Amino acid sequence: MTLEEAQRRIDDWIKTYGVRYFSELTNLAVLMEEVGELARLMARTHGDQSFKKSDEGRDLGDEMADILFVLVCLANQTGVDLTAALERNLDKKTKRDADRHRQNPKLSGN
Repeated sequence: MTLEEAQRRIDDWIKTYGVRYFSELTNLAVLMEEVGELARLMARTHGDQSFKKSDEGRDLGDEMADILFVLVCLANQTGVDLTAALERNLDKKTKRDADRHRQNPKLSGN
């Protein structure tokens, strides 16, 4: 699925099952909540924290998809074309960081 398709499908889903979008500020709060859930799972899966009973059955991909869903909702609500925005962002990063990472001694493995 492309970003454009995701934006359309999520908009259709909201209108069919969600009744309406939450307000932008509510969705921002929900986004932060979802990021926190991913951070919790990452800390247990790849970090030093141990799993709790409430962590059972959690899936990294599902947590990331929750974040993407809410981010797409925010894009739809604010008129952001995520495909165009991501293309502009990658172009910006390419121009800005063309040599920066290759010249970073911390990344060379030495």
